Amino acid sequence: MAQNHDIGIDLGTSQVLISARGRGIVLREPAVVAVDRNTGKVLAVGSDAYKLIGRTPGNVQAVRPLRQGTVSDFELTKELIHAMIKHAVGNHWFSRPRAVLALPTGVSDTEKRAILSVMLDAGMRKTQLIDKPVASAIGIGLHFTEPYGNMIIDMGAGASDIAVLSSSEVIVGTCTQIGGDYFDDAIIRYLRKKHNLLIGDRTAEEVKITLGSAVPPDNDLTMHVTGRNLISGLPKTQTVSSLEIYDALKDPVADLIECIQSVIEHTPPQLASDIFDDGIILAGGAAQLSGLPDAIYQELHIATGLADDPSTTTVTGCARALENTPEMRSYLQDASRSRFL
Repeated sequence: MAQNHDIGIDLGTSQVLISARGRGIVLREPAVVAVDRNTGKVLAVGSDAYKLIGRTPGNVQAVRPLRQGTVSDFELTKELIHAMIKHAVGNHWFSRPRAVLALPTGVSDTEKRAILSVMLDAGMRKTQLIDKPVASAIGIGLHFTEPYGNMIIDMGAGASDIAVLSSSEVIVGTCTQIGGDYFDDAIIRYLRKKHNLLIGDRTAEEVKITLGSAVPPDNDLTMHVTGRNLISGLPKTQTVSSLEIYDALKDPVADLIECIQSVIEHTPPQLASDIFDDGIILAGGAAQLSGLPDAIYQELHIATGLADDPSTTTVTGCARALENTPEMRSYLQDASRSRFL
């Protein structure tokens, strides 16, 4: 039956995750496309394209078609979606499955309509959209049907959605470009300024995962980081400490907390009181920065917790939204509706 092949899709700026009904997550691939600069031909998608980042010849470019929560290259986004759905659905195209798709909230209504058209071309019978924080809340199992305030922050690579949920809706929300890439860029700038060392995006991400912390580290760990010396132009290996990376990330973390505080300030008082009682939930891959819940608590004095398996909460919520119940149907939208400003 067609419904057995229905899928939930989290189309993120760094990863695409697809979950199939009854089978769990069936695809987790980098949102990267490699193209020939001269001909425009797509050479690789997903993991094969990711391996080429920073290692491509002059005529090959490995790019992420979604950047900072928006579609930066629609044609490549189209190629990415086609490839991922074909890989996940396989030989079941004839069944024309249904899909629930979570997009970064920075994607415009025009882009949403175009993506829905691409999904139809890719073999979907019907595609409905869902706000990322709503999908994450469903994936976590958060109950927000009652008139009670819940706050969730879904942190992706290119953007973070900060939302207050109540009565099955987003009451107050914003999308900020502070996410995993923002943290990586801060590390790149820091090492360039302090050590005259130029590193790439992949190296910066490795440094963040290994040494990154939003609070002063208990133990000052170190790792060897290789890049290019900006003075000599030659390869250079530099020992970098976790205390240094904490210094690099202090300002980006402060920027995120400022955005969270702004959303709380615009939240109705009674719902804000509920949040102070029950706390904030962090989800999304970028939320796994060590010490981030503690940093938020220290500044805002609101208990903050990290969701179990935060990188999969959105796609899990998309899959659960496929259930044909009145409650789940109320969370879905077409391309003309948006709950975020």
